[in-house]
Amino acid sequence: MMQGSIQERLQISPFMAAYVIVSMQIGIGVLGFQRIIAKDAGTDAWISVIGAGLTIHIIVWMMYKICETVNGDILDANVYLFGKIIGNSINTFFIFYYTVTCAGTLGGLYEIIRTWMFQSLSPFWFGAVYLLLGIYIVFGGFRTVAGTSFFGMVIPFYLLFSFGFALQYGDFTNLLPIMDHSFIELVKGGYHMSLSYLGYGILLFFYPFIKNPEQSKKFVHIGLLSTIFIYTALAVITFAYFPLGLLEKSIWATLEMWKIVRLPIIERFEYLGIANWTLIMLPSIALSLWAASRVTKRIFHINQKKSVIFIALVCLVIVVLIPTRERLNVLFNYTAIVGFSLAYIYTPLLYLLLLIKKKVKAE
Repeated sequence: MMQGSIQERLQISPFMAAYVIVSMQIGIGVLGFQRIIAKDAGTDAWISVIGAGLTIHIIVWMMYKICETVNGDILDANVYLFGKIIGNSINTFFIFYYTVTCAGTLGGLYEIIRTWMFQSLSPFWFGAVYLLLGIYIVFGGFRTVAGTSFFGMVIPFYLLFSFGFALQYGDFTNLLPIMDHSFIELVKGGYHMSLSYLGYGILLFFYPFIKNPEQSKKFVHIGLLSTIFIYTALAVITFAYFPLGLLEKSIWATLEMWKIVRLPIIERFEYLGIANWTLIMLPSIALSLWAASRVTKRIFHINQKKSVIFIALVCLVIVVLIPTRERLNVLFNYTAIVGFSLAYIYTPLLYLLLLIKKKVKAE
C-alpha cells in the first residue's frame, strides 16, 4: 500500500532509527522538566518519570504494527482506513503540527540564549540563520538528517558527566520518604513527564526510510530506555541538589546545576552547555522541517525543497511573533496537548481500527 518504495540508497541502517527518535526526545524539556513534574508528585516524581517512560514502549510497539500493516507510513494508514479525501485531510494536519513544533523548539532555544547569554539577540536573525542550517540539512535528504541526529547525540554526550559536580552537594535524604504521594499524584506527574518525552511519533513518518525495519525495533527500544535513564538520573540528581521550595522557583533547573561547574579552562560552564545545546536541538529542527515538507510533498505533490523553504519561512514568522516567555508557554502548552493526544489517543485508536478492518477484509 506504500506509495512508491524508497530506494535502498536513501534508507538508513536499522540502528540509526534509535538516534533519530532519541534526538527528538532530548530537547528543550530536559533543561527544565524537573520543576513541572514535581508540582504534583514532589520528590517522588522520579517514579513518574520511569512510569511514563515505560508506556512509550507500548505506544512505539503500536506504531510499528501500524506501519507493518500498511507496509508504509501513517499517511498510507490514514488513506487506507478513511479513503483518499478524508485520509489526506487528516494527513494535512501533520504539516501544521510539525511546523508549529519546529517553531516552538526554535523559540524555546532563542529564549534560553537570550535569557542566559545575549539579551539583545534578534529573534529574526537568530531564527533565520538556524533555519537556513536546517534547510541545508533537509536538502541533503533523510540520510543527512539522520546523520545529524547521530552527531547531535554523540558529540555533546560528555555533558552528562558534568552533573557529577551536583552530586557533591546533593542531599539524597531530600528524596525521602519514598512513595509519599498518592497514585493519582504520581499519574499527574507522569502526564507532565510524558509531554517531555514526546517526539518518538516521528517513527510513523520515517519508517519507510529504515532498511530492514524489523531489525530496528530492538535498537529503538534500547534508545527509549536510554532516554528514560537520562531523564530519571537528572530528576534524582535535581531533587537531591534542590530543596523542593527552591526547585519550584527554578525554571531552568538543569542550567542552574551547570553554574556550579568550575574547570581550569572555563569559568562559566553553562555557556558551554548552552552552546552545545544548539547542536543537540539541530536534529529536532531538521526532522520537524523534513516531516512537514515530506507530508506536503506526498499530499500536494510539491517539490520537497520548495516546500521546506516555505515552511521554514512560516516558522520564522512565528518565532518573531512570539518572543516573550508568556506567548511561548501558550504555544508549548497547546503543542504538548496535541502531541499527547496523537500519541496516547490517536495512535491506539488507529491501531485498533486497522485491526478491525484487517479482520473484516480477511472474512
